[in-house]
Amino acid sequence: MCHLLEVSRSGYYDWVARRAAGPGPREQRLLDLADKVLTAHEESDGVYGSPRITAELRQAGEVVSRKTVAKVMRAKGIEGISPRSWHPVTTIVDPSAHSIPDLVERRFDQGELNTVWTSDITYLATGEGWLYLCAVRDGCSRRVIG
Repeated sequence: MCHLLEVSRSGYYDWVARRAAGPGPREQRLLDLADKVLTAHEESDGVYGSPRITAELRQAGEVVSRKTVAKVMRAKGIEGISPRSWHPVTTIVDPSAHSIPDLVERRFDQGELNTVWTSDITYLATGEGWLYLCAVRDGCSRRVIG
């Protein structure tokens, strides 16, 4: 069989002896760490990822890096939940809407104040909710009017 699999007899018997001896110290540490990671993940209701689990393990006295925790999580198929940030919809595209003519032909500086005004809107996340900010700017002076 060793000749067919192209392995040496001594290599085969060494492998058999290692399997019989059980996991080595490094592998045993990873197995223990996997149990702790799984426990921490379950206690967070499946939300925590590797950074938070690492912080919890370190707080409990475990010396471990974030990459090791991430490796253990990948091996066990554990993933944290990262909610996507929500942004309010400011523009609703209507394919049947008519196009607005460009009356200044993209020349915003006409050489005279109050000839061309441009405007834009943005939204800001605050502790009380979303605030909308609209600015009106003069094309010549490039100053915000309101």
